[in-house]
Amino acid sequence: MSSKRNSSPDNHIYYMDQALSLAKINQGLTGENPSVGCVLVKKDQIISSGVTGINGRPHAEVNAINNSKEKVNGSTLYVTLEPCNHYGKTPPCTNLIKKKKIRKVYYGVNDVDSRTSKAAKKFFKKNNINFNKGLLSIKLNSFYKSYFYIRKNKLPYVVGKIASSKDAYIKSNKDKMITNNNLQNISHLMRYRNHGILISYKTLNSDNPRLNCRLQGLQKYSPKRIILDKNLNFNKNTFLINTAKKIPTYIFYNKDNYKKIKFLKKKGVKTIKLELINNNFLPKDIFQKLYKENIFYLLVEGGRNITNNFFENNAFNEFFHFKSSKKLNNNGFIRLSNFEQKVKSKFKRIKEVSTYTGDDKILRYY
Repeated sequence: MSSKRNSSPDNHIYYMDQALSLAKINQGLTGENPSVGCVLVKKDQIISSGVTGINGRPHAEVNAINNSKEKVNGSTLYVTLEPCNHYGKTPPCTNLIKKKKIRKVYYGVNDVDSRTSKAAKKFFKKNNINFNKGLLSIKLNSFYKSYFYIRKNKLPYVVGKIASSKDAYIKSNKDKMITNNNLQNISHLMRYRNHGILISYKTLNSDNPRLNCRLQGLQKYSPKRIILDKNLNFNKNTFLINTAKKIPTYIFYNKDNYKKIKFLKKKGVKTIKLELINNNFLPKDIFQKLYKENIFYLLVEGGRNITNNFFENNAFNEFFHFKSSKKLNNNGFIRLSNFEQKVKSKFKRIKEVSTYTGDDKILRYY
């Protein structure tokens, strides 16, 4: 990677923006660790770059330093998040920065990990390494919103999604898909970015979904599958149950049924029993269990009932409404009632996503 720039304050912003672009590449693919971007600059030229590895390691700073084809001593390092200063599964990045004689470090925002938070500043001062914090802090705080939430709450970051016709139906008697191909591709992209995808047994039985990512080259990033089925009313011949040994699959239930649980375990499905509150699972109870299963980003593709239950419990961090430009009229069934007003009451901001959506549109609430 090579980019020649004249030295100026604007260049610092440019280099950090390049680091942010790198961080976006692996967002959602780095496990519990954040996706971090890093660039190394020497004589006003980018000499190397790095991003956090898939599943969280190696760290971005390590990759940038190792990727460099020239000596990095005397260079300036731009990294989106505070470099780690603790021993975990890898040594501290701050030690490597010192060892490689990096001249100056620019980092965007402090980490919220208690092992690292604000420790880099003390390390750099102690070791006489020049540093600067705060470049692109507004952009970076927004980018790391989900990571900060996961770290602070020890719960997954939950994104809801539902698709409907223009006249608010979520099912069609005529076509399986309500929205156009462009929105279908975006839906698969969301699956690729999440560790788990959650549905109800009703969706399992009526749609027999695959819940995988079918974008070319990204199939291996298909999420783990989670099914809510309090009375174990699942259909035995569904795709998810018959492929549970290949992709981790979970069923949350409440009512014991020895034969069905034995069948599920034989198929490779992990069963988790939960108590009911007002005849429903409490979303937070589900999330606590999934966090322990290393599901940190969760996509909920539920129907009307799950969506309403999660809204009532303020369980969504974000919500996406995929909205077709076509009406279903007499071909539609299961209608959303006063849906947009309900979603607006739960979120402060709304943004219409129109790029690559054709005549359909996506409303993002956050």
